[in-house]
Amino acid sequence: MTDDSHPARTADGSEDSLEDHTQQLHRHLEHTAELPIDRDANRWLGEADAIARDVAMSDLEDDVVVERVGKIQHLLSEVDETGHEEADDHLEAAIQCCKAILEEARHN
Repeated sequence: MTDDSHPARTADGSEDSLEDHTQQLHRHLEHTAELPIDRDANRWLGEADAIARDVAMSDLEDDVVVERVGKIQHLLSEVDETGHEEADDHLEAAIQCCKAILEEARHN
């Protein structure tokens, strides 16, 4: 991640950097991989996790990060439910991370 990552406001009013949000996004998706979930959901989440891992672990320009997070958001929108309550919670948190990243990008 570049050092010029813009901070994004969290729900509680504190600020997290773009890097912080991408790390959170990756952690939530990574946790879904450890849980017994619906096969179709697993396919979408697995692809989203692979992109999120790349975004979180690579030094990418902000516009590339935003583009890839948009792809992740699309993949997550394909999942209705996972069949596992904890995975559903991580899915919702990942969706919120995507929204925060994309919303902040629109304001910059």
